[in-house]
Amino acid sequence: MNRPPLPPFTEATALQKVRAAEDGWNSRDPAKVALAYTPNTRWRNRSDFINGRDEVEAFLTAKWKRENQYRLIKELWTFAGNRIAVRFAYEWHDDSGNWFRSYGNENWEFDADGLMQVRHASINDLPIAANDRKFRWPQGRRPDDHPDLSDLGL
Repeated sequence: MNRPPLPPFTEATALQKVRAAEDGWNSRDPAKVALAYTPNTRWRNRSDFINGRDEVEAFLTAKWKRENQYRLIKELWTFAGNRIAVRFAYEWHDDSGNWFRSYGNENWEFDADGLMQVRHASINDLPIAANDRKFRWPQGRRPDDHPDLSDLGL
């Protein structure tokens, strides 16, 4: 399976890859998102270690059951060869209606087919008031004209 854009990345193709990842995660479709990763992908997500697409799909299914009204923005930090680093923020609320903004950084490594084979994510959660939310587009893909993290001062 080939998943363009393929490495080695240019600035333009790295930006495309980041937006494709953001769009996928905002779909909140674990089976679809898992297809962006190699069958034997390796993740570190906070303190969780995840191996393979099946574990990715199970992890994301549980994540999006806990994290309601999930909306994510990713921003390219840097790239070289087959690697991309991003920073991100996402907003969500728990079952009690408590809102959070989660901030983090990810390091990605891709195989020659453009599938992510390694993902390292460090994430911190900040409680926010519902009226402090900044990500208010309808569930799904972030509109092209919505401000990015830098524009929002995040």
